[in-house]
Amino acid sequence: MPEYVTEHPPEVYLERISKDIKIVREQLGKVINYMVDAESEIPEKMRRFIMYMHDVHDIVNLYHEGGQEAPPHVKREMERCDDRYRQILTEMHTDGGAFEKVRREMAKDPLNRWDHTRLLDKPEGT
Repeated sequence: MPEYVTEHPPEVYLERISKDIKIVREQLGKVINYMVDAESEIPEKMRRFIMYMHDVHDIVNLYHEGGQEAPPHVKREMERCDDRYRQILTEMHTDGGAFEKVRREMAKDPLNRWDHTRLLDKPEGT
């Protein structure tokens, strides 16, 4: 078995590795904090679904721009996306869903242009 020649004792390399791991851990913590903060407004599930639905919509427009009707399988997928979007919105707006929480927070702002309280569940007993 060949022997490896090193310039420094093993402790030096371990110290370098330790410092690198510390930097990676700190940076990963920052990224996770950014993700948690971003998801407090729009959950990743919703963001990704909307991106997909937008892509399917773009495919429909691609056919229309070419003067063609979108094929039935593309229209069916758009229909599925439409129903799924409604389902996800309902889920996000009820029972402590992400949008319901954001709407409650927004409703506290007296300078809102729009009434965000109309979609909130009324407290029981009122």
